[in-house]
Amino acid sequence: MKDLTLSLDNLEALLPESFSQAQKARAKTLFYKELALRAHRFYNGKMQTLPKAPVIGFNWFNVWYTPGVSNISTTIREDNDTSYELSNRGNLVAVVSDSTRVLGDGDCTPPGGMGVMEGKAFLMKYLGGVDGIAICVDSKGPDGRNDPEKIIDFVKMSQYSFGAINLEDIAQPNCYRVLDVLREECDIPVWHDDAQGTACVTLAGLINALKLVDKKMEEVKIVYFGAGASNATIARIVNTAGADPAKSIMFDSKGALHKGRTDIEEDRRFYRKWELCQITNPDKVETMEEAMKGADVLIALSRPGPDVVKKEWIEAMGEKSIVFVCANPVPEIYPYAAKEAGAHIVATGRGDFPNQVNNSIGFPGILKGALMVRARKITDNMAIAAAEAIAKFSEKRGIHIEDIIAKMSESDVFPYEAADVAMQAIKDGVARKEMTWQEAYDLAKTDIEHARATTKSLIDNGFIAQPPQELLHESLKAAIEAVK
Repeated sequence: MKDLTLSLDNLEALLPESFSQAQKARAKTLFYKELALRAHRFYNGKMQTLPKAPVIGFNWFNVWYTPGVSNISTTIREDNDTSYELSNRGNLVAVVSDSTRVLGDGDCTPPGGMGVMEGKAFLMKYLGGVDGIAICVDSKGPDGRNDPEKIIDFVKMSQYSFGAINLEDIAQPNCYRVLDVLREECDIPVWHDDAQGTACVTLAGLINALKLVDKKMEEVKIVYFGAGASNATIARIVNTAGADPAKSIMFDSKGALHKGRTDIEEDRRFYRKWELCQITNPDKVETMEEAMKGADVLIALSRPGPDVVKKEWIEAMGEKSIVFVCANPVPEIYPYAAKEAGAHIVATGRGDFPNQVNNSIGFPGILKGALMVRARKITDNMAIAAAEAIAKFSEKRGIHIEDIIAKMSESDVFPYEAADVAMQAIKDGVARKEMTWQEAYDLAKTDIEHARATTKSLIDNGFIAQPPQELLHESLKAAIEAVK
């Protein structure tokens, strides 16, 4: 390995020159996984709890705790909505999961999801100025099967401690019922980021990709590869935003969805998939080979690749084709291979490839927008407003085929998005509090800047240690050896 200071920004330069593109892509994936294990062990996770009120002598504990705090309890008792201003509830999100479908790794047991849930909380704070707490629950019933009612009951009982709930990594079909019941029966927003979040950001990327190829949403032929919670919700949101469902075809592990899929019709737990069977693929196309002929867009969220999506499928697509391959941690086909097959625009869920279409650009701003106006729910209109805000913000600063939407590093996208979401919540009648767009933007921007400045201060003053170089070097060495 070359003797250079290693950072995540110069990783590509430190890989062997003899490596092919496929080997480099695999080495980077293995490096991030290896470094994640070493870094999480070094830091013992990545989140902590800190006070935001001062301690100016120990007599202040009489204010922050007893006897003074009893006045807070009785005030909230008389008007529960005052909990949003007298506690941190108004800026606090619970990231709730039963860890039954963690990324591409399947059921990881309840504590196995903690790394991802802490990661969500990490991004919420740094990108959106929102406090988050990871909660992984055991949803198994007496028969050993995962019971959605247990998650529903847990969230309903604990909702009064939070301003919103972010559901994560709950396997289908349970995820459908959990979200749909909680959205209606809770008095705070319940958001399923794997489904709604992925749909929001995918729609944002699709809006701008279609602008670049000069095609209209209502006219394009879309093929969806994978029919899990993410893609099923993407299809629903994209259709709501103007796509023609009759021009789309979706595939699950057993084949194409259409009205003849009695296996889906009979299992009512998959009611969201059956809804799509009713409105898509009217010609009952059965194979990917046939579906991809002349297709304008491929949206794949299936299983980690590479080579899950075949080059010959992409070769069969129409002119200036758009390919979203967003399986994690490895896309269904590497971007270079999709480009070789003729794709005009390629997006993945990863930040080390062009065109990252990832929830991280969506949920921090969406949740911040909902929290600022104390929304009772996040409507589909709010999700679409967020997508349009991301697309509009990105277009204003300039887009091209290798850069269709804003990146996480573009911090101003989040308050812009949050303000649009807040305005849509007010318009939809689900907000407890009203404010102007500028007030929402300014508040979100202030909170985000505060979160980033706090983190920087902790690093600068040594309360958060820099990762030792040996962590990075040993991780890279292991990844290179595994690929050779």
